[in-house]
Amino acid sequence: MPRRFRTSRPRPQGRTAGFRRVPTGGPHAATTFGANFSDGYALGVIGAVLPALGETMRLSGVWQGLLGASALIGLFFGSILLGQVADVIERQKLYLYDFVLIAVASAAQFWAHSPLALFLLRLAIGFGLGADYAVGPTLLSEFVPGRLRGVLLGSLTVLWAVGYVLANIAGTYIPINGTTAYWLLASGAVPALLVLLRIGIPESPSWLAARGRAAEAARIRRTYLGQSEATAADVEAAAAAQPPVTASSSPAVRRPRPGSVSSSTAPRCCPTSPSNTFMPQILATLNISGADNQNLVLNLALLLGGVIGLWPVQRLGRRPFTIGTFAILTLCPGAMAMLSDGSSAALMVPFLDLTFVMAGASTITQVYPAELFPTALRGSGVGFLNGTSRVASAIGTFVLPVSLSHFGAGWSMGWMALVLLLGTVVSLAWAPETRDTLTAEDLHH
Repeated sequence: MPRRFRTSRPRPQGRTAGFRRVPTGGPHAATTFGANFSDGYALGVIGAVLPALGETMRLSGVWQGLLGASALIGLFFGSILLGQVADVIERQKLYLYDFVLIAVASAAQFWAHSPLALFLLRLAIGFGLGADYAVGPTLLSEFVPGRLRGVLLGSLTVLWAVGYVLANIAGTYIPINGTTAYWLLASGAVPALLVLLRIGIPESPSWLAARGRAAEAARIRRTYLGQSEATAADVEAAAAAQPPVTASSSPAVRRPRPGSVSSSTAPRCCPTSPSNTFMPQILATLNISGADNQNLVLNLALLLGGVIGLWPVQRLGRRPFTIGTFAILTLCPGAMAMLSDGSSAALMVPFLDLTFVMAGASTITQVYPAELFPTALRGSGVGFLNGTSRVASAIGTFVLPVSLSHFGAGWSMGWMALVLLLGTVVSLAWAPETRDTLTAEDLHH
């Protein structure tokens, strides 16, 4: 089945393959990795401080759900709207300005002493993150060679997990009260100052070439990708000789349909994102003893799972990896639902498995979108798939605290298992294999 999605066009040889010998995306890799660390920290810190804010602000379950989901709601709109903008204006501009918004809104949380003010600022942070989720992987995929694309794009999730885990560990071991909670929220502005490193980052040469700016594209390829002038000229000649890539003409869009990826990844995000955000509350509801230490173990499992997940997503292929991880994730909350009245040790085994596999499975969400869309549509496509998956995350994050308070952990884990079972079935039916798909960049490289 994987071969069905390969294109019939041969890979370029000789001098036109020079771009593929570039080992990494250079400055884009460094700043995008750093950005994902900042993204994870900004999203993780709200879960770390929500228990303290719930007491100081006297938050209901609804407000806790809204604050937990606020950044995800903003992320949806930022991904959808600004992903399309990135295909029209220069990607580099959004790549710079989205983190200005994140830094300012993160710092302003220090003065947000009402649920509504904090909710609006978290929306703004999410809007900026949405732009970065659309533009960062898009730019990186247009600079890295195809043979490293799966590993490098998957590594974005690992850096996200590092930031997320750091925020959770800080929330666990720093005494959180009405004052320190706001300091911790505002600390998200520190990694967001990464924006300063993005000044002067080059534009995507593939995007420039698609807009008829071949001379600028050739200059960037010579300066940042180490191509000789003759090689860069050959690349641009090959690009000009290719017919325009559109949604109807591109094999990458025509066969592995983006809707199939969205429908198979969204059910993963619905239960897994809230289980991260409300990990301390889940532990408390399950009456697990030593919750702080257990929380630390789960966060380390989250980090380790992301690192180990890089290998199977590259070696096994995208489709079997997606189906296999969905099946395992379905079993874990199902076991937790059946063991909800059991011992702490018995409950921690499936919870640990859920966290570990969930982190590894999340790497596919960065890899799939960049391999489905051609240059002209990649910003919109990556933004669309990230945005739709975050709708599911936001819904799950809003519903889970309400479900925990009204129905308890057993029933809450039960509906999470059913959602993941739906994702398994959808993936079996529609998840595409894109590992060997030839992108427009591969044709030019």
